[in-house]
Amino acid sequence: MNTTPSESNTNSGTAASGLFGKDFLLTWEKSQKDLETILTVAEELKRLRDGNISPRCFDSGLAISQFRDNSTRTRFSFASAANLLGLAVQDLDEGKSQIAHGETVRETSAMISFLSDIIGIRDDMFLGAGNTYMREVGAALDEAYADGVLPQRPGIINLQCDIDHPTQSMADLLHLKTVFGSLENLKGKKIAMTWAYSPSYGKPLSVPQGIIGLMTRLGMQVDLAFPDGYGLIPGVIELAGKQAKESGGTFRVVNSMDEAFTGADIVYPKSWAPFHVMQRRTELLRMSDHDGLKSLEKECLSNNALHKDWECTEENMKHTKEGKALYMHCLPADISGISCKAGEVAATVFERYRVPLYKQAGFKPYIIAAMMLTNRFENPAAVLGDLEKKGTGRVR
Repeated sequence: MNTTPSESNTNSGTAASGLFGKDFLLTWEKSQKDLETILTVAEELKRLRDGNISPRCFDSGLAISQFRDNSTRTRFSFASAANLLGLAVQDLDEGKSQIAHGETVRETSAMISFLSDIIGIRDDMFLGAGNTYMREVGAALDEAYADGVLPQRPGIINLQCDIDHPTQSMADLLHLKTVFGSLENLKGKKIAMTWAYSPSYGKPLSVPQGIIGLMTRLGMQVDLAFPDGYGLIPGVIELAGKQAKESGGTFRVVNSMDEAFTGADIVYPKSWAPFHVMQRRTELLRMSDHDGLKSLEKECLSNNALHKDWECTEENMKHTKEGKALYMHCLPADISGISCKAGEVAATVFERYRVPLYKQAGFKPYIIAAMMLTNRFENPAAVLGDLEKKGTGRVR
């Protein structure tokens, strides 16, 4: 199979047409049909594995992982997804590669791609740079393929950038589809994506932006709540409002956790750094200004401490619909009295939802595997059908 380069891979802001041969960088670049296809393929892969049928559709090949920030769940999910489909994983460690000696993105991209099928990139440290870097890699791959250097053009999967965290939000959506029975049943449901207190600073904006950028497409009532000064990238907030109108849902920004929680079917309290702070942090990181970073951290932690009441407690959970809203988190959560003195969520709330939270996280390997499969195979339904018909036992 020979995948041609995608003409929309490197064009920011344009809608991607289909999934075959196309990078997965932002959920809002994909059509509704594309997103539903990812969910369906993920469900089918899970069904095959649960039924002890091997979903391996590759005999060989590499899935390259490039993590420019720390990760546990996404790193292991990427490796699990690649292994599930039959790809070997090779981590690109910049400290142990020629990147540390000044090798260009253009050259690195070509050199790692000779026998590669997928490149997964996590780059969320620098605001305004992570998603741009992924597109730069994509442009280099397009060029190497067009020049005949590469026999095929590997697909790129965004494992988290400064703008979006599509593997997380899509896993969250599959969790919601499973809990509520269908995507149709999510219409009219209220989800509260709220800031929550954390004793740390500098957490990326991409999770809340990913949630409002995806859930507003489903006809849901989406509330985004944060204290004054803790806003997200303005363009993403604008996009969420536009998508909510188009889908028949609602989107509003409020400055009260209790207001957002009121009548909510789903709550997603999660800490993040303010947009303007991430801008300053990016500048300091680029200048390697360690004293400036320490000063910024001290300032931000002081500001965070003014909002310790932004905690998901038993009391404000009572404001949700019948007091039984589904609690969600991308993990790891800052659990008050467990992982920190005071944090995002009360220990009793977290423990009550611990099993559903772990199940939520468990969808991510299948979502990533679905992104891999649909990138490399033009007819994923036929591939899945052949795997089921073949019926090779995963455990023999």
